[in-house]
Amino acid sequence: MNAQPKKPFHPEKKRPAPKPVEEPDDSLLWGINAVAEALRSNPRSLCEIMIEKGRAGGRLQEIIDAARIAEVRIRFVDLERMGLPRDCRHQGIVARQTEAQLMSLPELLATEPQRILLLDSIQDPRNLGSILRSALAAGFQAVVLTSERSAPLTGTVARTSAGAVAHLHIARVVNLAEALRQLKEHGFWIYGAVAEPQVQSIYQTDFSGKVGLVIGSEGKGIRPLVRKGCDFLVTIPMPGEFNSLNASVAAALIMFEVVRQGR
Repeated sequence: MNAQPKKPFHPEKKRPAPKPVEEPDDSLLWGINAVAEALRSNPRSLCEIMIEKGRAGGRLQEIIDAARIAEVRIRFVDLERMGLPRDCRHQGIVARQTEAQLMSLPELLATEPQRILLLDSIQDPRNLGSILRSALAAGFQAVVLTSERSAPLTGTVARTSAGAVAHLHIARVVNLAEALRQLKEHGFWIYGAVAEPQVQSIYQTDFSGKVGLVIGSEGKGIRPLVRKGCDFLVTIPMPGEFNSLNASVAAALIMFEVVRQGR
């Protein structure tokens, strides 16, 4: 009997990895008239305005001037970074609508908060969303963000926060160091969180009274001028060899310790 020829061996081809699913676009407005009207009627509904690099003109300049007065973030970017749909008449300007109703600092203080979370240049939207979620869970219902160097309150932030942005009092300020000065005038003690083992542990710190807690950016921490405005610097003691926590994790741990002491 003749042996049947062996079938050639073909290694199974690996299936290509699925492409990551793109997140849905945030709510955008484009065109000079649409952006100008939103800025005129409700500037706090906008978290940033993007202008195409190289664009100029009288009406664009009017929008830029009005945005600066209203403390709305302005960015000059390349067209491909605007996230626009094809064939839209954008006229070189796009506004991103915020997922939260922003307040001024005096309006926030009028709500008479006992604890305020101050975020100094948190630029990762998922970190920001996680921090806001933890803030609401811990009982920090008042939050202050910087206009510049901070992630805007986009849909990504809202989704990561699990809807917390809708339940928080959030103010946006241009100068965080000046905001700290105003908080002190209203009886707040300012605590700056740092990753420095030589400063006082949060578990040995008295967080009684009105508390303003400053959390710095993911990479550089609290900026020097903001740091000077803090009454106390505190840290999370870490006996392990690895002495750095994600900003959102560190913020959550400190906020819950502040609230625990208040109870």
